[in-house]
Amino acid sequence: MILESVIDAYDGVTVDPRSYPAAAEAFVSMLRESLDRWRSDGRRLVWLPIPLERALFVPFAASEGFGFHHTRGDILVMYLLLAADAVIPPYATHNVGAGGVVINDRNELLVVSERYRRSTANPHYKLPGGSLEPGEHIVDCVMREIMEETGVRTRFRALVCFRHWHGYRFGTSDIYFVCRLEPLTAQITIHQGEISECMWMPIEEYLGREDIHLFNKRIVRAALSSDGIPAADLPGYGTPETHEFFIPANREPYGSP
Repeated sequence: MILESVIDAYDGVTVDPRSYPAAAEAFVSMLRESLDRWRSDGRRLVWLPIPLERALFVPFAASEGFGFHHTRGDILVMYLLLAADAVIPPYATHNVGAGGVVINDRNELLVVSERYRRSTANPHYKLPGGSLEPGEHIVDCVMREIMEETGVRTRFRALVCFRHWHGYRFGTSDIYFVCRLEPLTAQITIHQGEISECMWMPIEEYLGREDIHLFNKRIVRAALSSDGIPAADLPGYGTPETHEFFIPANREPYGSP
């Protein structure tokens, strides 16, 4: 008796964890029989998701040659090469975040100083923002983070720039998108757990302060001097729930839309 599975476009096998027996001995027997079948069928790779409630199966899978690929809270995914040249795609190589340049009609910039930071000797004023949650769009993330940290509601205007660097949290790389937003409210309500200080600071003061990092000054200047790249729809390609596009506005008509 073999484990239930689906075959992907690369002749890989993904096992359905709902087909696992309760007993470890039965699991090992089914796994060995399944591997014999998949090898004879010419399959190239096996993905073996193991739910937390079946964690005792992990050493048995490891004894059959499976290695760790990734985990996400309640499930560990193991893999086994059946063909030496099978491709193993990477997982969770990047953290993705977004920050907002929010400027009011008095030419003031919304800034925060985080409660937990490397140096607490002086406030470190930066843009509000944070990491995307799974399945969250950049636009939704930056508005949510600003609201959570400062209590200010905003409207997304454009993507200004982004930066990419390596050696971030847990050894991943990091992509950080900087967005321009319009404030819809002015009253500040600080998130006490994360933020120690929040204010509307005159832009000239922010750009002139010696304790503001060069990167932060540069992205604020970029937001002031550029229209940025607006969010856009691309009919016929994905859905608004699963796809997000940023496309520069056409300055001159050229070809089809």
